[in-house]
Amino acid sequence: MKVFLSESTIDYGTYTFSYAPYALREGAEDLSPIYNQGFLPYSGDLTLEKELFYMARSLRVDLERFVDSSENRRVSRLMEPLGVEMELINKNDFDLNDPDFRAFCENYVSERIGDGNMNAERLEYILASKVGTHIFKFSNKEKTMGYILAAVGSDMLHYWFAFFDIEYMKSHSLGKWMMWKTIVWAKENGLKNVYLGTAYKTAALYKIRDHKGLSFWDGQKWNQDVKLLKALCKVDTEPKEKDSFKQLEDRNDFLDSL
Repeated sequence: MKVFLSESTIDYGTYTFSYAPYALREGAEDLSPIYNQGFLPYSGDLTLEKELFYMARSLRVDLERFVDSSENRRVSRLMEPLGVEMELINKNDFDLNDPDFRAFCENYVSERIGDGNMNAERLEYILASKVGTHIFKFSNKEKTMGYILAAVGSDMLHYWFAFFDIEYMKSHSLGKWMMWKTIVWAKENGLKNVYLGTAYKTAALYKIRDHKGLSFWDGQKWNQDVKLLKALCKVDTEPKEKDSFKQLEDRNDFLDSL
Protein backbone atom coordinates (compact mmCIF):
# COMPACT_ATOMS: atom_id res chain seq x y z
CA MET A 1 0.00 0.00 0.00
CA LYS A 2 1.30 3.43 -0.94
CA VAL A 3 -0.25 6.44 0.80
CA PHE A 4 -0.16 9.92 -0.69
CA LEU A 5 -1.72 13.28 0.16
CA SER A 6 -3.48 15.56 -2.29
CA GLU A 7 -3.73 19.27 -1.47
CA SER A 8 -7.28 20.44 -0.93
CA THR A 9 -8.89 23.50 0.71
CA ILE A 10 -6.94 26.53 1.90
CA ASP A 11 -8.08 28.96 4.60
CA TYR A 12 -5.48 31.45 5.73
CA GLY A 13 -8.00 33.01 8.12
CA THR A 14 -7.82 29.99 10.43
CA TYR A 15 -4.51 28.58 9.19
CA THR A 16 -6.23 25.49 7.89
CA PHE A 17 -4.59 23.77 4.94
CA SER A 18 -6.22 20.49 4.06
CA TYR A 19 -4.72 17.47 2.36
CA ALA A 20 -6.85 14.53 1.24
CA PRO A 21 -5.24 11.14 2.01
CA TYR A 22 -5.32 8.33 -0.56
CA ALA A 23 -4.00 4.79 -0.57
CA LEU A 24 -2.92 2.87 -3.66
CA ARG A 25 -3.23 -0.89 -3.48
CA GLU A 26 -0.09 -2.62 -4.69
CA GLY A 27 -0.79 -5.74 -6.71
CA ALA A 28 -3.04 -8.25 -5.00
CA GLU A 29 -2.05 -7.28 -1.45
CA ASP A 30 -4.48 -8.11 1.35
CA LEU A 31 -7.32 -5.63 1.69
CA SER A 32 -7.47 -5.82 5.49
CA PRO A 33 -4.58 -3.42 6.33
CA ILE A 34 -5.94 -0.85 3.87
CA TYR A 35 -9.39 -0.81 5.45
CA ASN A 36 -7.89 -0.92 8.94
CA GLN A 37 -6.25 2.44 8.32
CA GLY A 38 -9.55 4.13 7.49
CA PHE A 39 -9.57 3.78 3.71
CA LEU A 40 -12.47 2.85 1.43
CA PRO A 41 -12.43 2.02 -2.31
CA TYR A 42 -12.73 5.03 -4.62
CA SER A 43 -15.01 4.65 -7.64
CA GLY A 44 -15.56 8.28 -8.56
CA ASP A 45 -13.16 8.35 -11.54
CA LEU A 46 -13.88 5.72 -14.17
CA THR A 47 -10.62 6.41 -16.00
CA LEU A 48 -8.45 5.09 -13.14
CA GLU A 49 -6.89 1.73 -13.94
CA LYS A 50 -5.43 1.04 -10.49
CA GLU A 51 -7.22 0.36 -7.21
CA LEU A 52 -7.36 3.62 -5.30
CA PHE A 53 -8.78 4.15 -1.78
CA TYR A 54 -9.81 7.35 0.01
CA MET A 55 -9.80 8.08 3.73
CA ALA A 56 -13.14 8.94 5.29
CA ARG A 57 -15.19 8.71 8.47
CA SER A 58 -16.01 5.09 7.87
CA LEU A 59 -18.02 2.71 10.01
CA ARG A 60 -17.20 -0.83 11.03
CA VAL A 61 -18.62 -3.58 13.20
CA ASP A 62 -16.11 -5.14 15.59
CA LEU A 63 -17.40 -8.70 15.46
CA GLU A 64 -15.97 -9.67 18.84
CA ARG A 65 -18.36 -7.13 20.39
CA PHE A 66 -21.25 -7.73 18.00
CA VAL A 67 -24.52 -9.15 19.33
CA ASP A 68 -27.98 -8.94 17.83
CA SER A 69 -29.90 -5.78 18.66
CA SER A 70 -33.64 -5.63 19.26
CA GLU A 71 -33.96 -4.11 15.77
CA ASN A 72 -32.01 -7.00 14.24
CA ARG A 73 -34.36 -9.47 15.91
CA ARG A 74 -37.45 -7.53 14.85
CA VAL A 75 -36.38 -7.47 11.20
CA SER A 76 -35.44 -11.16 11.33
CA ARG A 77 -38.95 -12.06 12.53
CA LEU A 78 -40.44 -9.90 9.79
CA MET A 79 -38.43 -11.65 7.07
CA GLU A 80 -38.84 -15.22 8.32
CA PRO A 81 -42.11 -16.00 6.44
CA LEU A 82 -40.44 -15.17 3.11
CA GLY A 83 -37.99 -18.06 3.45
CA VAL A 84 -35.04 -16.20 1.94
CA GLU A 85 -31.74 -18.09 1.67
CA MET A 86 -28.27 -16.55 1.35
CA GLU A 87 -25.62 -17.92 -1.03
CA LEU A 88 -21.99 -16.79 -1.15
CA ILE A 89 -20.38 -16.88 -4.60
CA ASN A 90 -16.79 -16.02 -5.51
CA LYS A 91 -17.04 -13.23 -8.07
CA ASN A 92 -14.72 -15.14 -10.41
CA ASP A 93 -17.37 -17.89 -10.53
CA PHE A 94 -20.29 -15.52 -11.06
CA ASP A 95 -21.58 -14.39 -14.46
CA LEU A 96 -21.59 -10.61 -14.14
CA ASN A 97 -23.04 -10.35 -17.65
CA ASP A 98 -26.08 -12.48 -16.88
CA PRO A 99 -29.04 -10.47 -18.29
CA ASP A 100 -31.25 -11.14 -15.27
CA PHE A 101 -28.54 -10.03 -12.84
CA ARG A 102 -27.83 -6.87 -14.82
CA ALA A 103 -31.51 -6.01 -15.13
CA PHE A 104 -32.00 -6.54 -11.39
CA CYS A 105 -29.09 -4.24 -10.47
CA GLU A 106 -29.99 -1.60 -13.05
CA ASN A 107 -33.59 -1.49 -11.85
CA TYR A 108 -32.45 -0.98 -8.25
CA VAL A 109 -30.05 1.78 -9.31
CA SER A 110 -32.79 3.51 -11.29
CA GLU A 111 -35.29 3.34 -8.43
CA ARG A 112 -33.04 3.98 -5.42
CA ILE A 113 -29.75 5.61 -6.43
CA GLY A 114 -30.43 7.50 -9.65
CA ASP A 115 -28.40 7.87 -12.82
CA GLY A 116 -26.83 11.04 -11.48
CA ASN A 117 -25.07 9.04 -8.78
CA MET A 118 -24.52 5.76 -10.62
CA ASN A 119 -24.97 5.49 -14.36
CA ALA A 120 -24.46 2.30 -16.37
CA GLU A 121 -20.77 3.04 -16.90
CA ARG A 122 -20.08 3.47 -13.18
CA LEU A 123 -21.97 0.29 -12.36
CA GLU A 124 -19.87 -1.58 -14.90
CA TYR A 125 -16.68 -0.08 -13.43
CA ILE A 126 -17.62 -1.10 -9.89
CA LEU A 127 -18.62 -4.64 -10.81
CA ALA A 128 -15.35 -5.12 -12.70
CA SER A 129 -13.18 -3.81 -9.85
CA LYS A 130 -10.87 -6.38 -8.24
CA VAL A 131 -11.76 -4.91 -4.84
CA GLY A 132 -15.12 -6.66 -5.00
CA THR A 133 -14.31 -10.33 -4.45
CA HIS A 134 -17.64 -12.01 -3.67
CA ILE A 135 -21.35 -11.86 -4.42
CA PHE A 136 -23.96 -12.63 -1.78
CA LYS A 137 -27.16 -13.75 -3.47
CA PHE A 138 -30.48 -13.71 -1.61
CA SER A 139 -33.42 -15.67 -2.98
CA ASN A 140 -36.40 -17.84 -2.06
CA LYS A 141 -38.24 -20.47 -4.08
CA GLU A 142 -40.14 -17.85 -6.07
CA LYS A 143 -37.61 -15.15 -6.93
CA THR A 144 -34.30 -13.41 -6.43
CA MET A 145 -34.55 -10.88 -3.62
CA GLY A 146 -31.15 -9.19 -3.68
CA TYR A 147 -27.41 -9.15 -4.20
CA ILE A 148 -24.48 -7.74 -2.27
CA LEU A 149 -21.12 -6.96 -3.82
CA ALA A 150 -18.60 -7.51 -1.03
CA ALA A 151 -14.85 -7.19 -0.55
CA VAL A 152 -13.46 -10.00 1.59
CA GLY A 153 -9.95 -9.84 3.02
CA SER A 154 -8.02 -12.08 5.40
CA ASP A 155 -10.02 -10.99 8.46
CA MET A 156 -12.64 -8.55 7.19
CA LEU A 157 -15.59 -7.98 4.91
CA HIS A 158 -16.70 -4.74 3.29
CA TYR A 159 -20.42 -4.51 2.59
CA TRP A 160 -19.78 -2.44 -0.53
CA PHE A 161 -22.91 -2.23 -2.70
CA ALA A 162 -26.34 -3.75 -2.22
CA PHE A 163 -29.09 -4.26 -4.78
CA PHE A 164 -32.45 -5.56 -3.62
CA ASP A 165 -36.14 -5.85 -4.50
CA ILE A 166 -37.52 -2.54 -3.27
CA GLU A 167 -41.02 -4.03 -3.11
CA TYR A 168 -39.97 -5.55 0.22
CA MET A 169 -38.01 -2.57 1.52
CA LYS A 170 -40.76 -0.97 3.58
CA SER A 171 -42.92 -3.98 4.32
CA HIS A 172 -40.08 -6.29 5.41
CA SER A 173 -36.98 -4.06 5.82
CA LEU A 174 -35.20 -6.27 3.27
CA GLY A 175 -32.14 -4.03 2.97
CA LYS A 176 -31.61 -3.96 6.73
CA TRP A 177 -31.99 -7.73 6.90
CA MET A 178 -29.42 -8.33 4.15
CA MET A 179 -26.88 -6.18 5.97
CA TRP A 180 -27.52 -7.99 9.25
CA LYS A 181 -27.29 -11.44 7.61
CA THR A 182 -23.95 -10.50 6.07
CA ILE A 183 -22.60 -9.36 9.43
CA VAL A 184 -23.77 -12.59 11.06
CA TRP A 185 -22.11 -14.63 8.28
CA ALA A 186 -18.82 -12.78 8.84
CA LYS A 187 -18.90 -13.46 12.57
CA GLU A 188 -19.77 -17.11 12.10
CA ASN A 189 -16.85 -17.47 9.69
CA GLY A 190 -14.24 -16.06 12.04
CA LEU A 191 -13.70 -12.59 10.57
CA LYS A 192 -12.83 -9.66 12.82
CA ASN A 193 -14.57 -6.69 11.22
CA VAL A 194 -17.33 -5.77 8.79
CA TYR A 195 -17.02 -2.36 7.14
CA LEU A 196 -20.29 -0.58 6.34
CA GLY A 197 -19.04 2.36 4.29
CA THR A 198 -19.08 6.01 5.27
CA ALA A 199 -20.87 7.51 8.28
CA TYR A 200 -21.90 11.04 7.34
CA LYS A 201 -25.12 13.03 7.72
CA THR A 202 -28.38 11.80 9.22
CA ALA A 203 -28.81 9.34 6.35
CA ALA A 204 -26.19 7.13 8.04
CA LEU A 205 -27.94 6.98 11.40
CA TYR A 206 -29.89 3.81 10.57
CA LYS A 207 -26.62 1.87 10.34
CA ILE A 208 -25.47 3.31 13.65
CA ARG A 209 -28.74 2.65 15.47
CA ASP A 210 -29.24 -0.87 14.15
CA HIS A 211 -25.99 -2.57 15.04
CA LYS A 212 -23.97 -3.31 18.17
CA GLY A 213 -20.16 -3.34 18.36
CA LEU A 214 -19.61 -0.25 16.22
CA SER A 215 -16.59 1.99 15.87
CA PHE A 216 -15.76 4.75 13.40
CA TRP A 217 -12.57 6.08 11.88
CA ASP A 218 -11.96 9.53 13.39
CA GLY A 219 -8.89 10.34 11.32
CA GLN A 220 -6.34 8.62 13.51
CA LYS A 221 -8.00 5.64 15.22
CA TRP A 222 -11.12 3.51 15.45
CA ASN A 223 -13.33 5.30 17.94
CA GLN A 224 -16.07 3.46 19.87
CA ASP A 225 -17.87 6.63 21.01
CA VAL A 226 -21.18 6.08 19.22
CA LYS A 227 -22.76 9.07 20.97
CA LEU A 228 -20.09 11.32 19.43
CA LEU A 229 -20.60 9.72 16.02
CA LYS A 230 -24.33 10.44 16.10
CA ALA A 231 -23.63 14.05 17.07
CA LEU A 232 -21.18 14.44 14.20
CA CYS A 233 -23.67 13.04 11.69
CA LYS A 234 -26.32 15.50 12.81
CA VAL A 235 -24.14 18.55 12.12
CA ASP A 236 -22.38 17.39 8.94
CA THR A 237 -24.40 19.73 6.74
CA GLU A 238 -23.55 22.80 8.83
CA PRO A 239 -20.65 24.95 7.61
CA LYS A 240 -17.42 24.58 9.57
CA GLU A 241 -15.20 27.61 10.09
CA LYS A 242 -12.42 25.58 11.71
CA ASP A 243 -11.21 22.01 11.64
CA SER A 244 -12.15 19.69 14.51
CA PHE A 245 -8.89 20.17 16.43
CA LYS A 246 -9.23 23.97 16.45
CA GLN A 247 -12.79 23.63 17.75
CA LEU A 248 -11.72 21.65 20.81
CA GLU A 249 -11.89 23.45 24.14
CA ASP A 250 -9.17 21.20 25.58
CA ARG A 251 -6.63 21.36 22.73
CA ASN A 252 -3.64 21.06 25.08
CA ASP A 253 -5.15 18.01 26.77
CA PHE A 254 -5.71 16.49 23.35
CA LEU A 255 -2.08 17.05 22.37
CA ASP A 256 -0.91 15.51 25.65
CA SER A 257 -2.99 12.41 24.87
CA LEU A 258 -1.23 11.72 21.57
